[in-house]
Amino acid sequence: MTGGVVNLRTARKQRARARKRADGDASAAKHGRSGAERRAEAQRVQAEKRHLDGHKREQ
Repeated sequence: MTGGVVNLRTARKQRARARKRADGDASAAKHGRSGAERRAEAQRVQAEKRHLDGHKREQ
């Protein structure tokens, strides 16, 4: 007959969690990277620039 007893309250909470997770994923995709990721990228670019500038030859 049926697969078993289903607790409706638990099922409703699971659906709500899944919906919130999907909304959060969509928001993360829309707004991009976190502040820490942006700062880390900026520091990496700055370090690369310093490294290259340190190897320039004087003319």
